[in-house]
This record gives sequence, structure tokens and C-alpha cells, in this order.
Amino acid sequence: MDFLYKTIVSEFGKKYIQKIEIPETIKTNLNPNFQLRPYQIEAFQRFLCFFEDEPFESKQPKPYQLMHNMATGSGKTLIMAGLILYLYRKGYRKFLFFVNSKNIINKTIDNFINTNSSKYLFGNNITFENKKVSIRKVDNFEDANLNDINICFTTIHKLHSDIYIEKENSLTIEDFKQHKIVFISDEAHHINKKTKSQITIAQLSKPNWENTVDKIFNQNYENLLLEFTATLDYEHKNIVEKYKPKVLFRYDLRQFKDDGYSKDVNLLRSEMTDDERIIQAIILNQYKQDIALKHGINLKPVMLFKAQKLIKDSLENKANFHRIIENLTEKDLRNIKEKSKIGIIQTAFDFYKNNSFNKLIQILKINFAETNCISVNEENLEKKSLKKNDLAELVEQQFVLNSLEDNNNPIRAIFAVNKLNEGWDVLNLFDIVRLYKTRDSKAGKPGKTTTAEAQLIGRGARYFPFKITNDQDRFKRKYDIPNNINELKIIEELHYHTIEDSKYISELKKALIDTGIYDDEKDFVERDLILKEKFKNTDLYKKGVVFENKKVKNKYENIRSFEDLGVKKRNIEFVLSSGEGVVTEAFNENEVKSVVSKKKSKDIKLEQIPNHIIKNALTKNDFYHFSNIKHYFPSINSINDFIQQQGYLSSLEITFKGTKERILNVTNSDYFYAVIKLLNEIEKDIRSNLYDYLGTSDFKEISTIKDKFPEIVKLKIGKNNERAKSQAAFLVDEDWYVYNDNFGTSEEKRFVEMFARRIENISKNYTDIYLIRNERKVKIFDKKGRRFEPDFLLFLKQKSKENITYQMFIEPKGSQFLEKDKWKADFLSEIRCEFKNKVINYSSDKFRLTGVPFYNNENENEFIESFESALIE
Repeated sequence: MDFLYKTIVSEFGKKYIQKIEIPETIKTNLNPNFQLRPYQIEAFQRFLCFFEDEPFESKQPKPYQLMHNMATGSGKTLIMAGLILYLYRKGYRKFLFFVNSKNIINKTIDNFINTNSSKYLFGNNITFENKKVSIRKVDNFEDANLNDINICFTTIHKLHSDIYIEKENSLTIEDFKQHKIVFISDEAHHINKKTKSQITIAQLSKPNWENTVDKIFNQNYENLLLEFTATLDYEHKNIVEKYKPKVLFRYDLRQFKDDGYSKDVNLLRSEMTDDERIIQAIILNQYKQDIALKHGINLKPVMLFKAQKLIKDSLENKANFHRIIENLTEKDLRNIKEKSKIGIIQTAFDFYKNNSFNKLIQILKINFAETNCISVNEENLEKKSLKKNDLAELVEQQFVLNSLEDNNNPIRAIFAVNKLNEGWDVLNLFDIVRLYKTRDSKAGKPGKTTTAEAQLIGRGARYFPFKITNDQDRFKRKYDIPNNINELKIIEELHYHTIEDSKYISELKKALIDTGIYDDEKDFVERDLILKEKFKNTDLYKKGVVFENKKVKNKYENIRSFEDLGVKKRNIEFVLSSGEGVVTEAFNENEVKSVVSKKKSKDIKLEQIPNHIIKNALTKNDFYHFSNIKHYFPSINSINDFIQQQGYLSSLEITFKGTKERILNVTNSDYFYAVIKLLNEIEKDIRSNLYDYLGTSDFKEISTIKDKFPEIVKLKIGKNNERAKSQAAFLVDEDWYVYNDNFGTSEEKRFVEMFARRIENISKNYTDIYLIRNERKVKIFDKKGRRFEPDFLLFLKQKSKENITYQMFIEPKGSQFLEKDKWKADFLSEIRCEFKNKVINYSSDKFRLTGVPFYNNENENEFIESFESALIE
């Protein structure tokens, strides 16, 4: 028997699962700030497939126990939130969340209950069939409200204790007999002691965390146990046997990193004293903040200074750090500059070369002042006998740690022992400094300390989201392009500062490779794409050209009205308060008719509203500062123009709705608040259509094919990636394919196979037919400045007397990406329409550009039809 995450695909098919629609109750009731990523969508699709389909071969009997094995930082808690919403719709009202750590409990309460938290995962108004539903935190299920989502939060230790030692207001075994409950187990690897141990028959009945969970879970046939962990031990025979029918979704740290959702990890090794290593690290950390600031990114990079075992050592590290900062001099910085041979450190010093060291020292002393540092340790938080003041301090400490990305959180440096190895969510940790030299390896294998360090690095590698241009995904790395170094790459990297010790580094690398966050060269293969000699002898290679457009700054020069920036010409409705109402008895079953008068409506143009009211309303929204208005609407020369000029505010109307008396007596206050509402709607429309860059409409960037496409392209591909499979045997005798191989996706390989079947037909009317694989060499930009690197360029010349050479952009696309990348398909269509009747004269030759819709194997015939029609235009 194979794992469930494999068998469900083999039984249903990947395409079937990918077509499963995510229910609106999930999409509309989650916080819109947390956009679902492709792998999260797949996790939901797999659950829906399992839960809703009829029994299938590998489906376990009830009660269902399912495991989501997902990487640290991949959004497991968002999956939990979505499943809570889905299961509410399926009739579940009671949810038990349990985990091994109090800190994770508090963090998850923030995620699920605290609507003021920046990490709250649900929408502001949760509704099912137009009925508002609340999320309630309960101590036990006797207090549950059957109309709401009731969540009981507890540690596994407390749950175990409550079951065997009855206490007032605690959970009891009866709770689990009487109610159907969804159990949500986070960090679920902690409840596998029985499975991992070689327990005797006599010991089986002895209470432990695992059999406590089993006992209460099996009280009700309709219960569900949803387990989540990043660290499932696939090397342990008993764990494998237990979880084969239960692991519904696996998305490990290696896949998470390969998909671009984590920072890259760099080990910064140096032969320096601890004091020098600290100064070097804070310079690099400050450089990251200043690079981000240079590009308009609000980033406060955090550092972690780690002690090995003792809290005493951590406190000493903190005291020493404050001494270093307080006494920092130009001599200290000059010493690092002269001593360090590390490239990125010299790059940082080059960045500050126009400023005196004194200025940098002042900045460091402010940013790393004692008030901006915090000392934490796990032991304190887990003590049971805490004084009231200590408890308050620890609660505050947890809040600070869980909100490090917030603008009002000043912390830049954290000093810790083991506090942050598990259950800590942070996106803006950029530097970890190891302040000890000892190793605990045995026989060359990483010891517990090194393994814990690797796990900490994995937590710190969570990506800090940002984007510079509209085409970028703010949640993924953007600057992995080889030989194309962008200074922003530094804020996509986590640096681990340590001593230069080859044995230790070897052990740490092994531990990091085991977690999946660090690349093992053995997991990659190098492949060469080589231009065929026959192609290098052709006229196209020797004399041919390729046309591209370029990205330019958007100066909004063509904006002449609201309409040009997508402002919808529809009236907003503003309801006038009437003061009408009635008091009724809550338990009176007799229907009480409404006493509210019938409403009337009236449209009022903004030009009918006094100017001073509109001007006052404009001042209430920072978006309408005149500098902003002038930037987006260059033809506007004053606020009066913005209010009175046709095409702007004066051309809009507001629909006022109210009683007859109120409609006849609209006040200045009514006008003021109605205009504010209209301005807010206009801002939304404008912002959704803003883009700082645009692609030029002409394709005047001309390169020779010889210069654009190198004779050898070196590729580094994961050995298990579908792209690593060669297509050379199929292409060896195909003169129309210019490279010796195609290391594309399966969809791209299927396109090439389809093209081979059409070449005979194409050759009837065209000659010099060459299909070129584009490995990020040709870049084009759509009207919003989004970069697009089509997978293939096709060149072919008419046999007719016009002898026009076509340059066609082609992009195969898997079904799962069709919607996400729709803008690329639209761009290809725009190119085809723009150049349909245009001939580009260059040198003594004629050219025509065109594009075709995405190639998708399922819609191959539609593609062929579009492809052939594009060639006769």
C-alpha cells in the first residue's frame, strides 16, 4: 500500500483533482489579505476529493484521520481556517485545537479569534447563506452555540490531564461521546510516542498523549482528526505504517523552497572574534534595511543572537552586545572593512561610501538601542508557577515576538537559547548569529544542537513579501536569475553568521539538506542546450534578428479623465438617516409591521454640491493630495480643475436615498459624507488600474539571433523535476528545432511533439522554419509593464512573393496555470491584433510579429486552428 497522497492521485487523476472548485464559503470568508497559493488550493482540492467522493479503494473507514505534512511557513494555519469554514457548512460546530506549546496556542488564538491582529485569518463578516456566524473561544462544548463556530484551545498536556483528572469547566470524556467534533492537531509529530516506541502489551493501557487522543477521538463515529506537521519521520517504519492511509497532502520544505516561497539561505563563515562577527552582522543587517528603503520597501530586518544551552550565556551575549553598540567607533568599522574578505560585506561598505562612518554609527546606535532588543527563552514561558507581574511580562513578550513585522514593533535584535526553534512565525528575520563554538556531532553525523540550528534556520527562511513591479508575485523570490545580480537579492536571503570550521559547516549543511532548505548538489543535474551545427550555417542564424519591446516608466501622459484609469461611471448610493424606528418586545410572537417610511431616491451631480464641501472631503483622504492627483492626472493644474473639469468629479453623480422629507432637506453634512464615500470608491477603482511601468507598443529593440541565443545554454535542474527528462532522441533529426534538446515541462514537450506532426503541412507555404527554445533570453512587456518570457519563438518565411518572415511568440501552459497566467494569453492576443496588418521593414527584409493562445494539450485542436489562422493574416 502506498501513501494516501499518492493513491488519491492514481485513483482519481491529477487533472480531476485540479478541476475541483473551492467553495465560495471558503474563499469569501477568509481574510482577503491572505491570497491562496497554488499548493494551498491543491490541499483544499485533495480534502474535498476525499471528503465528498464516494468510498474509493484507499479511503479509510470512519472516523477519518488525515495528515497535512506541510513545510514550516507554508500556511498550515490558513488551511486549518479554510477547513473549519468548509466543515461548518457540512454541519460541524465544535472544533478542538491542541498542540504541545502554550506559545503556539496564543499565536493561533490570534489567528482565529483576535480580529484586531494583523494575522487574523478570517474575514470581517463570516456569513453562510446570508446568516452571520461568529467564531467563539470556549472552554468546553457545553457552552457551544449551535449557530456559531466554537473552538476550544488547549495544550496536549492539559487535554491529557483533563481527561484523567476531572476539573470544573474542563473537557471530559462525556464531551466526546455526546458531540461530533473536529480535532485539529498542530505539530502533530509530538503525539506519536506510542507509535515510535517499542511498547509492550502491558504498557499499552498506560495513559500517554497518543492513546489519550486515540481514546477521545474514537468516542464518536462522525469525529474528524486533522493533523498538521512539517516534520513527519518518513524514515521510521512504525510512523510510515501508521500514516500511509492518512497523509492526504505532502508539501515539504524542499518543494516550498524550489517553488520560490522561502528566502535563500547563506552561511556566512568568518575567522573573526565574536565582537567582530557581531559588528559585521549588524552592518549587513542595516544594509538590507537601507537597500529596501531605497526601493520604497518598508522593511525592518530582525537579527537573532543565539546561545547554545544556558540562559546565563544568552544574557551575557545581550550585555556584551549593548556594550559593543554603546562604544562603537569609526575604528571598529574600518577594522571590519579592512579585515573582511567577504564580497557582500564589501558591497555593503561600498553602499555607504558617500557617507561618513560617523553617520552609519549614529544610525546603528539608534536602531540597535537597548529598547529595541529583547531577551527570550523557552523555559520561562513554560513555567507553571509564575508571579502575576512575570506572567504579564511574558504575555507581552509573546505579543512582541508574534508581531515583529508590524510597523509599530521596534524590535531589531533578539537574544535566545531554544525559545524560537518551534511554533514561531516570523517573516522579517534576516540574520542569525551563532555565538558559541562547540559541536555535538558523533561519527560525522549532526548532533541535537546542530539539528536544532538547522530547524531554526528553516523557520527564519520564511520569505518577506514585497514587490517592485506589478508583474511580480510578492510572496515569491524574484531575483534567482543567474548572472543577473540585482541589489534587491539581498532581501531574499537569510544569513547565518558562524565561525570558519569546516567540520561544523559540513555537519550543518547535512542537517540543512535533511530539512530541505539547503540544496544538495547531488539533487541537481546539469544539462546543456547546444545549438545544432546545421542551424549555425543558416542565414537566419547569421543575419536574422529578433524584435522585443522595452519597459519604461509610466508617466501617465495619456490620462485625460477618470475613465482612462478605470473609474466606473456608476452612481454610488448614499442612504440618508431618518431617525425612524420602533421598540418591540423580544418575546412577542406577534408580527410587528415596520414603521419606517417608504424610501425615495434622487440623483445629484457633484457640480450641484458646493465646492468647499468637496474640497473638505478631499482633505480627509491622503490619496487626494494634489501631488498625487498631479502624478496620475498630469493635465490637472489645480484642485479646482479636478473638481470642475469634465471627465473628473463634476461628471459624476450620487444617488441619495431616504424618506420624502429627508430627500427634500439634504444637508451639507449629508453632502460631505456622501462625497467621502464616493471618493473612497474612486480611489479603489484608480488603485486597481495603477501601474508604475508599461511596455512600449512598438517592438524596436532589435538584436541579432546570433547574439540573443548562445551556442551553449547551461541549465541546473532538480533531478526529480519533470524538466530533467531529455527529448534529444526525438529531436536529433529535426532540423527545424535549433537546439539539441528540450528540457521543458511535460506540456512544453507535448507542444514540440504536436509541432513535429504539423511541420509537413506548414512547409507547403513556408520555408526557413525554426523553432527556438527561449531560456529567459527574450523578454517582452505588456501594457502594465509585466515581464513575459515566452517559452518558444518560431521563425518562418513565406514562400509567396512578399517573403515576409514571421516571428511568433508561443507559450505552452498546464491546465493548473491557465487562469493565473491569463494576462500572458491576453498579451499574446494583443500582439496578434496590433501587428495583424503591419509589416516591419528592417534592412532589406520584411517581418511580422504575431502571437497565439496558450498551447494546452487538452485543447490542442483549438490551438492548431488559432496557430494556422495566425499564419494567413
